[in-house]
Formats: sequence, structure tokens, C-alpha cells
Amino acid sequence: MSKAIAILGSALFFVVAPLVLAGFVPWWITHWEFRPAFGFELTRAIGLMLIIAGVPGVVDSFARFALQGLGTPAPIAPTQKLVVTGLYRHVRNPIYVGVVAVIFGQALLFGDWRLLWYAALLWLFFHVFVLVYEEPTLKQTFGAQYEDFRANVPRWVPRLTPWRVP
Repeated sequence: MSKAIAILGSALFFVVAPLVLAGFVPWWITHWEFRPAFGFELTRAIGLMLIIAGVPGVVDSFARFALQGLGTPAPIAPTQKLVVTGLYRHVRNPIYVGVVAVIFGQALLFGDWRLLWYAALLWLFFHVFVLVYEEPTLKQTFGAQYEDFRANVPRWVPRLTPWRVP
């Protein structure tokens, strides 16, 4: 896949997946109306920090798929190269982590329990998808390179120090 096609495909998938999951659906649920905070106002600040941290991480990961992996995050147009730079040096699934962080952040910011449930269910869906489809496919496609990555980088909880490819 050419770099231009990878960029266009990633941009299209960005609109179809993360923008809908972390933008449209939360808006549809809450209309972004503030409810009483969860216990104390500090939760709103924590929610805003999660959103601010999650959005750039998702955008950066999409860009890496297109520019370095020469593909997209979409299963129908996967990368030709395994991406192990940027946030992928800390966690194997930064797009999923970022999307869930943005939704969880919106739940805290707007004080809405429905978004907490939505974030939890979406994470559960991501987890099952990763176990059933994504990890076996990556192992089959990239073999020992993926196994090394998998052995050194955690699936969900980021490692503090970046993994360095040998």
C-alpha cells in the first residue's frame, strides 16, 4: 500500500471509528450537558486531563500506522510493517487505551454514569477483539517480531520506561 493511500485510509477510518465512538456516541448519550460531579469537582479536572491525554495519543497512533506501518488500523487494510514506536513502546494498544480514556474522561467531566458504563463495555469489546482476532493475526503476520514486542510491552497498562527494539 502506498503512503498516500495509507494516509487517506487511516483518515477515513479515524472518522468512522474513534470519532464516532469517542465523539458522536458520547454526545448522543449526554448532549455534553454537565450533571453534578461525581463526589467532588476534582473529578472534572481529572476527566479533562484524560481527554487531553487521550486525543493526541489516538491521533499519533493513527499517523504511525499510515506513515511507518504503511497501512491503517482497520482490519481490512492492515499495516505492512509492525509499528513499535511512539506510544507503542509503552503499551500494545494505545488507540484502544486512548479512546477509552477519552470516553472515561468525558464521563468524569460531565458527571454521567451512562458514559462510565459505555466506556467499560467498549473496553470489554476491545479486550475480546484483541484476544480473539488481533493478537493471533499479528502473531501469524509478524511472527517472532510480534512475539518479542508482546513479551516486552503490556497489553493495557502502559509501562513507564519505553521498550527499545533490540
